[in-house]
Amino acid sequence: MAEALRQPRRFEPTVPVPAEIRRPRAYGAYRILYVLFVITPIVVGLDKFAHLLVNWDQYLAPTVVQMLPTNVSAHVFMLAVGVVEIVAGLLVAAKPSVGGWIVAVWLWGIIVNLLLIPGYYDIAVRDFGLSVGAVALARLARDFAR
Repeated sequence: MAEALRQPRRFEPTVPVPAEIRRPRAYGAYRILYVLFVITPIVVGLDKFAHLLVNWDQYLAPTVVQMLPTNVSAHVFMLAVGVVEIVAGLLVAAKPSVGGWIVAVWLWGIIVNLLLIPGYYDIAVRDFGLSVGAVALARLARDFAR
């Protein structure tokens, strides 16, 4: 009895889920993340040019603006950001196991930028959650994609 107390207990589900059920569930999660991280970066990147969703220029930290060359305005920089986001979405579409990691790293850069702006911490937290989803996509893509 003393030995049973010393051994750590593993979590055992009350009803084991067979692999033939787990795999379609994981594939479903992969497809949801795939569609999200193809469409969202492309739409947000395109909106950097249209400003239909929001004025994206407000999300650029003043510290970052000060580091830009004098001939590059905040707006021009955000247009370049839009191009990068469109490319990231296309990369996820073509190679999600790589594109997912690139989107995650891109989001971490955005998070750092947002943390430099007082009052945008909630958006930084949201973007961190998105980056975790991008990492999950990249990991799942190793099993389900190219």
